[in-house]
Amino acid sequence: MNLPNKLSLSRIILIPFILLFMLPVHIGSWCPGAWNEFIADYGMIVAAVLFVIASITDLVDGKIARKYNLITNLGKFLDSLADKMLVISVLIALVDTGRISSIWVIIIAFREFAVTGIRMLASAKGVVMAAKMIGKIKTVTQMIAITFLMFETLLVKIIHAICGDGCTVGSVTDGVQIVGNILLLISVAMTIISGMDYLLKNLKYFKENE
Repeated sequence: MNLPNKLSLSRIILIPFILLFMLPVHIGSWCPGAWNEFIADYGMIVAAVLFVIASITDLVDGKIARKYNLITNLGKFLDSLADKMLVISVLIALVDTGRISSIWVIIIAFREFAVTGIRMLASAKGVVMAAKMIGKIKTVTQMIAITFLMFETLLVKIIHAICGDGCTVGSVTDGVQIVGNILLLISVAMTIISGMDYLLKNLKYFKENE
């Protein structure tokens, strides 16, 4: 397995660790109190750092593959799969924390299932579709939005510490969350646009398989 593929695989491996620090542990009526307290205070920050590391591997693996001509069908598959698993997993966790509505995750997941279906139709014709530029832009906007959402609590603390008595925690929180909501909406819009682009440019696979 070449280096770009290893980086894509590492992105998948990081997912459970990100989720571990995002969400408190509950197994039936039992929960580790000390661990959940740590998660409540610092877990999201640790998860955000891990998410940033995972996102960087997404930027690096493609550049290495193109620079050293290491583009393979396995690499195309792993890169796309890792992106989808990372983004959707973390978004679902953010729904669980109550930060975002599940409707946005449904829209994004619907797009990913639709594109995967198109890829399957193309694969049946012997074509392995690599990620397109508009798809990469979509992924970048998603990762930027998610990173901001995960760092919101830390940003609120930093801004409030700088402002001091000049601003309340509530007003700072509202302002930060507005920015987060805007970034999320941009990423959802790019998700829809890129999905439509994939659909319209690959209608031939539907016609050939009717």
